[in-house]
Amino acid sequence: MLDKSQYLAVSEVINWKYPAVLRQARHIAQGHATDVAIAQACFEWVRDTIYHSVDYRMNPVTCRASDVLRYATGYCYAKSHLLAALLRANHIPAGFCYQRLSIDDRGAPYCLHGMNAVYLSDFGWYRVDARGNHNRINAQFMPPDEQLAYSIRLPEEADFPAILAEPLSCVVRALQTQTTWTAMQNHLPDLSPHQAKQLGLMAGC
Repeated sequence: MLDKSQYLAVSEVINWKYPAVLRQARHIAQGHATDVAIAQACFEWVRDTIYHSVDYRMNPVTCRASDVLRYATGYCYAKSHLLAALLRANHIPAGFCYQRLSIDDRGAPYCLHGMNAVYLSDFGWYRVDARGNHNRINAQFMPPDEQLAYSIRLPEEADFPAILAEPLSCVVRALQTQTTWTAMQNHLPDLSPHQAKQLGLMAGC
């Protein structure tokens, strides 16, 4: 049986006990009585209120949940860190999932894309993608059906089913190394399917 306690843990990156994160988590949860309603409210708030760094050309590059909240911007990975923190602050287990996508939708080069999985009492693990919608992306929360931002179309793209309790170290390292959204564009983290298999990302939870 999966130990869900690890998906409620606090860490340097998922610092959900940071006062501002706790306050925001409680504020979002107000008026919602179920884990599904709270999770949807947290998801939609991060999706719609935190600006994707590239879509809005915003700095700085954020990583820790508290910094994503403070600056109201982040790459997909960073937004997933904040969403996990808000969910965990509301006692809802949350983890991290990744896809490998073509950067230009035509082939190489590739990069990782980060999103979340949330454990809902009525549905089990359910994946959500809070990267932010626009005219070509329409990610929604409607369990048990997934509606993610991206689908896998090319042979070297991949959907890694594992649900991790902490973000990938290569993702954290990239976010902590780069300072501007343009620099980050040139240093996006990537894992080949072979590397992902070695890290256990090919096995679902």
